[in-house]
Amino acid sequence: MASPSRRLQTKPVITCFKSVLLIYTFIFWYAMFLTLIFLVELVAAIVGFVFRHEIKNSFKNNYDKALKQYNATGDYRSDAVDKIQNTLHCCGVTDYRDWEDTNYYSEKGFPKSCCKLEGCSPQRDADKVNNEGCFIKVMTIIESEMGVVAGISFGVACFQLIGISLAYCLSRAITNNQYEIV
Repeated sequence: MASPSRRLQTKPVITCFKSVLLIYTFIFWYAMFLTLIFLVELVAAIVGFVFRHEIKNSFKNNYDKALKQYNATGDYRSDAVDKIQNTLHCCGVTDYRDWEDTNYYSEKGFPKSCCKLEGCSPQRDADKVNNEGCFIKVMTIIESEMGVVAGISFGVACFQLIGISLAYCLSRAITNNQYEIV
């Protein structure tokens, strides 16, 4: 039987060996997790590209529905409509006449967010409101920013692929004992 001091000397070596095996396992699973995230992002990008026309139609239908349910009490849909119309200086989905089919218009006229100038009270005066519809403006902005989004996405994907490959290389080096244990 080995002396107690001999057992104490071998324990750190075994602990280091266990740590290396745990590190390999964690690095391997980290690489697998990064791969899974990368694949999910890739599938999302492909689905977004394939169904881009359905996304446009869905946005148009939801925006039209938000106009029909518009009220000035401040629910989130009405706030979103006001924010879009104020920011983009537009009115309605395709043009200002879209408001004429709403309950809000029959009660109060155009909302203040349709005004060309700040502080106006448009009521039913079409000369005081923006003529252009919001759908075309939103789609123009989205399409013009797609290059920036694609570039950033490509950059993130490159860093992810580098991280995945380095994690796999490190885990293989550990399993092949090419990694020197100190």
